[in-house]
Amino acid sequence: MYCPFCAATDTKVIDSRLVADGHQVRRRRECLVCHERYTTFESAELVMPRIIKRDGSREPFNEDKMLSGLTRALEKRPVSTEQIELAINKLKSQMRATGEREITSEMLGDLIMAQLKELDKVAYLRFASVYLSFEDVSEFADEIARLGKEKNGRGRQARQVKQTKTVKATK
Repeated sequence: MYCPFCAATDTKVIDSRLVADGHQVRRRRECLVCHERYTTFESAELVMPRIIKRDGSREPFNEDKMLSGLTRALEKRPVSTEQIELAINKLKSQMRATGEREITSEMLGDLIMAQLKELDKVAYLRFASVYLSFEDVSEFADEIARLGKEKNGRGRQARQVKQTKTVKATK
């Protein structure tokens, strides 16, 4: 690795750590010539499946395009950059796990929606409104109702468990 300060080829690694949920290695390096220190990141270059668009055309997977869509949906939401990077790594792992050389844009969109639903419900609705081409407010309301039912279903189960524990404790 060339030193970014003096272009010398003699550098030594001072520290190495796993980052990005184990998908990258962060290395602190020191140039043996100018003694400047800098950080590098190393990650495996894996082949991603190609994307089959709705019109039948095919294009290579574009991580920047996916990041742009996620960032737009998550704009002004309380989600950290680390959470976004972790979500992207999960999405890429899910895509590779299919074992397919090509996946449909619909499948990718569904994976993204599932990931956004876990991260932030408002961002999920933003993305879904574009991805599912909501025509009017009633479609928004239907999707919000679906989210509410999922949340209430889990909430009811949690309340029932809590009530059961309270009853056992009083006996």
